[in-house]
Amino acid sequence: MADAVKTWLPWEDPDDFLGGLPQGIDAEYFAGGDRPGSLESVEFYVPSYMGGTGIVEVISEMPALKVVQTQTAGYENVLPYLREGVTLCNARGVHDASTAELAVGLILASYRQLPRAVKNQEREVWPTSYAEVDDSLADRTVLILGYGSIGEALERRLSGFECDVIRVARRAREGVSPISELPDLLPKADVVVLLTPATEETRGMVDAKFLGQLKDGALLINVARGVIVDTDALLTELNAGRIRAAVDVTDPEPLPAGHPLWSAPNVLINPHRGGASTAFSPRVARLVRAQLERYTTGEPLINVVAGPPR
Repeated sequence: MADAVKTWLPWEDPDDFLGGLPQGIDAEYFAGGDRPGSLESVEFYVPSYMGGTGIVEVISEMPALKVVQTQTAGYENVLPYLREGVTLCNARGVHDASTAELAVGLILASYRQLPRAVKNQEREVWPTSYAEVDDSLADRTVLILGYGSIGEALERRLSGFECDVIRVARRAREGVSPISELPDLLPKADVVVLLTPATEETRGMVDAKFLGQLKDGALLINVARGVIVDTDALLTELNAGRIRAAVDVTDPEPLPAGHPLWSAPNVLINPHRGGASTAFSPRVARLVRAQLERYTTGEPLINVVAGPPR
């Protein structure tokens, strides 16, 4: 396989995981830790999804590297190690189903107070009455901030819940409002779902001013990145009892023991499990295999987010 494309993949049996390796691919296993001896000849690299020692840092040490294909939609952690001439592709589309399902689940769990039911079950308590009825998603307005492929998947799943959807993205397009209109849109929302990538523009954008524009009782859902939200500002609102939140991501992350967010009222914390569902593996396998085929046959790669197109 002298002319084969040297590839590092994070699966011990990539032929089985991908449903067969394309012709012209010479794959070696790397998911962090000890590196194979082929470091200097790797052209195509798929970093491990769950992380590992040096999986991102190694990118800057690969002189023959042409393509990095992430298994995540976010890629801000890769950019510092990406040298000129290397193409970066993300996993747009892979996490749409998992993340959209989780967003709906967090909304429903918060509105129907499922954490309360879990606590009652643990205590073997069957309340005979409740002082207040649960909230319903029906007749609510859901604002999706960062309306891309995951936002579209979320809206499809919300379509049967009899709620209204406001779409917001960085730039305006048909049916989608620009971020600049948020001051007018946020007060209308009962639920705000964060799906924006982590960039210099979005880091800390959900600050005291942003949260102050939400109506009393609004629900904030973060299935994007923790750094988008100013944690101190969120804590202030939660402790005041003015809004609620359900988050899959936090800042800092992992959230350390003793952090005040753990014990804050009106918050549901899911430990960054947005993409971790049975929907993930078949979708990422299809994407990586298709990209390898494209690369070996000279077809343009998809999901290019940085570097030259190939």
